Amino acid sequence: MKPNVQFRFHSNIHDLAINSDVLILCCSLTKETHHIVGKEVLTALGKEGVVINVGRGALVDEKELVQFLKRGEIGGAGLDVFENEPYVPKELFVLDNVVLSPHIAVSTPESFEALEELFTYNIQAFFSNKPLQAQIEYD
Repeated sequence: MKPNVQFRFHSNIHDLAINSDVLILCCSLTKETHHIVGKEVLTALGKEGVVINVGRGALVDEKELVQFLKRGEIGGAGLDVFENEPYVPKELFVLDNVVLSPHIAVSTPESFEALEELFTYNIQAFFSNKPLQAQIEYD
């Protein structure tokens, strides 16, 4: 258990999958998270489990996911991102247990409001010679 958090803490994704009905991925893609959801995690999630990926496509081993979905070894998937965007595995289009969206999960009123606030702050900071809140560095 983590202090001040009412939900059970799982130190790894396998244990989280065993104890979850729905696994929502919204983390960044790193060496450590590449294919973090593969055969073992999908098996742990089980026949009733659902994977939702709104993070990065390569968080999920898409080939394994397609096979698990086709064989009914996982309950379903909601995918907003894909491993080789803009290409989506054709098998996913015909499955009844899959919902696909075109990489738009971030498009919420709240995210646009936050973006507007950031732009406004950065424009004011730029013209006042103050540090920018979110500066992009180029190589």
